[in-house]
Amino acid sequence: MKDLTKGNPTWLLLMFAIPMLLGNIFQQFYNLADTRIVGQYLGENPLAAVGATSSINNVIIGFMHGLTGGFSLTAARAFGEKNTEKLKQTVAATVVLGGVTCIVLTILSLLFIDPLLHAINVEPDIYKDARNYITMILGGMGIILCYNAMASLMRAIGDTVMPLVFLIFSAFGNIFLDILFVKYLRLGIRGAAAATLITSGMSAVACFIYMKKKYPFLIPSAEHFKFSRKFAGDMYASGCSMGLMNSMVGLGSLIMQGAINDLGKDTINSHIAARKISEMCMMPMMAFGGAASNFAGQNYGAGKYSRVRKGLYSATMLTWIWSVLVIIAVYIGTPFFVQAITGLHKEYIIKTASQYTHFNMPFYFILGIIFVLRHSLQSVKVKLMPTMSSFIELVGKIIVSFLFAPKIGYKAIIAAEPISWLFMTPVLIWGFVSCKQLKEPDVPDIGTKTLA
Repeated sequence: MKDLTKGNPTWLLLMFAIPMLLGNIFQQFYNLADTRIVGQYLGENPLAAVGATSSINNVIIGFMHGLTGGFSLTAARAFGEKNTEKLKQTVAATVVLGGVTCIVLTILSLLFIDPLLHAINVEPDIYKDARNYITMILGGMGIILCYNAMASLMRAIGDTVMPLVFLIFSAFGNIFLDILFVKYLRLGIRGAAAATLITSGMSAVACFIYMKKKYPFLIPSAEHFKFSRKFAGDMYASGCSMGLMNSMVGLGSLIMQGAINDLGKDTINSHIAARKISEMCMMPMMAFGGAASNFAGQNYGAGKYSRVRKGLYSATMLTWIWSVLVIIAVYIGTPFFVQAITGLHKEYIIKTASQYTHFNMPFYFILGIIFVLRHSLQSVKVKLMPTMSSFIELVGKIIVSFLFAPKIGYKAIIAAEPISWLFMTPVLIWGFVSCKQLKEPDVPDIGTKTLA
């Protein structure tokens, strides 16, 4: 558990972000394991089916991740205030609001799965595999949500190490089950989905046992579930703001996936490889953004507004240092990465994926600002600008998908995100500069309380 309201901001952010980064790597690691095992043992069509449905996954489950992430910002502020009762109420509200939302969203997504698949133009020869895979993942989203909600709460109070431990356990378990279900038991695409859900469930159980033993001040009693409507409304507004922000990004990708699906399986597989490389490269920036968000939440709760500003500057500089390193690595190693991810050796796939990564990487200096500000502004109760920035990205992807991709092809897809980033960044910077909360003088330190 780390108190982020004291100490050197840059050092704290770095130490806080490293376990988050490693956790993101292992999360991506078992996603890559799914991709590699499916590609190697099931072939190109099932691999394309997984890729064709990833955008649906990002929209729906991404919303739930954002929802619980928004809830955890309230927990971070309560931790900064050293307010135990508010922390327990936050956990209780997370259980109720998150649980009800998850049930409703699971039912709706399963009812409308066929229209969704048709809307993104999934090809007939991969339709069955795509439906089988995404139906299982969406049906089990509650399992995935449980782990992510508890991990977010632990990060809100400064513990990034144990969520990493549970993710490492989950990653290796997922690889083992992937091979068992897909290669030996021949369960096909459903086996890959089942492996993800089973290991997520095991991680969730382990996480709950640890929280109950180590952080009893996070475990609510019956009276904490009698929270006020105002408290629930404020929390749900924060959660939905984060959820909509995530889902708008995912919705843009879903719409763009429809345009990609029209370009054939080789282009789909090229995009899968390019996105996996990009996601790996983005993970440190995501970790710095997550660290900045929790840093901002704790310090805002403690009334240390000048310290919030210092933390955001430090987090941005860390993302820029990473951008320099990743540009060099990707320009040299993309062909190797593509083959390692997909298990395929087609020249077209390698060339097309390389075009994507080489164009995108120089814009990572801008992307770093977006990762830091988009979530951190939510931590200090600024909701409009982050949501507007995501809306700009959504509009940009819609324009590319319907106007430019049919005429220009995959080159339009390659340029879509960097151009959107250029328009998003000024909105977020304005949100930071004009934030009234961060212009206020610091609250006098009236003493140190502890949580027990």
